[in-house]
Amino acid sequence: MKISAGSGRGTYWWRGASIGCALVLGAMVLAQNAQFTSIQRLTNREVALRFSAPVGTNYRVDVATNFPADTNLQRWSSLLTLRSAGVNQHTDGAAPFASARFYRAEQLTGTNIITGDNLSTTNGDIVIRPLYHASLLMSWNGVIIYSDPDDDPAFESRYAGLPQADLIVVTHEHGDHYSASKLTALRKPTGIIIVPQRVYDMSSFAALRPNAFILGYGGSTNAAGINILAVAGYNNNHASNVNNCYVLTMGGKRVFISGDTGDTAEMRALTNIDVAFLAMNTAFTMNWMSATNNIRAMRPKVVYPYHYRDPGNIYTNPPLFKQHLGTDLGIEVRLRSWY
Repeated sequence: MKISAGSGRGTYWWRGASIGCALVLGAMVLAQNAQFTSIQRLTNREVALRFSAPVGTNYRVDVATNFPADTNLQRWSSLLTLRSAGVNQHTDGAAPFASARFYRAEQLTGTNIITGDNLSTTNGDIVIRPLYHASLLMSWNGVIIYSDPDDDPAFESRYAGLPQADLIVVTHEHGDHYSASKLTALRKPTGIIIVPQRVYDMSSFAALRPNAFILGYGGSTNAAGINILAVAGYNNNHASNVNNCYVLTMGGKRVFISGDTGDTAEMRALTNIDVAFLAMNTAFTMNWMSATNNIRAMRPKVVYPYHYRDPGNIYTNPPLFKQHLGTDLGIEVRLRSWY
């Protein structure tokens, strides 16, 4: 592999730097008319990337923590997939936990490309796309997964152009987590919906029952090559057996989705969680202090604070959660746009 200056097709653009505490940064890109224009270490030791590419083109950005002389031996892992807006910016929240970070970008071709954060597995990447409040989309190995899709009209545009689901998990029946019409619209004819008993019994869910599977606390099943485990979720506002938390296992990676719950012993007992989606709003789930205690006990590799809008459109403070969680346990906090 030749590393050379320039950005024409068939060549790699390379930039390297040594910035404080011996953190080594570099990047390369294989594409036409595309390049990394800035790699900057921030005061919190995260790295801000700026990537320029033609509007509407799709790219996958990969990351590595070493760069041997023979670049064919390099082990890259996927960081994100993006659709270029011209000038694209991303903050690498895992950078504080590595002494070196190298980045590369490669143009993707084809249709139905899902953009979002990437998680490498033993069988392809999981692409994670926050949608709204408690709703998210994941793509893995050709499988489309939604969690708690709802139909808030203010954010309906976030579903535009997205594919139908092979698998949907619903944590409970509250309107910001459950919509029978949205489930009907998003599910493929062969798609499976995983629900707690209380959702299954609702009259609005009746037409969807032939394609649904009930899970209670501790129950598990397999669908579309994914193992789904139901974990107890409850607090003063959600009685036991109302809300399911879920652990989805894909290609050896474990993704936790909390739904509405407090800081429970069952959650704290979970191990080997790669990514956690943790609801944070006062009164209905956890405040930032309880969320911090829970994540320090669970110790996922990555955590997404979500569901952080309180009544009256007041927001629980995800940056404060990130600050108090700290970096001593090596847990990456990803603050994304949920509203």
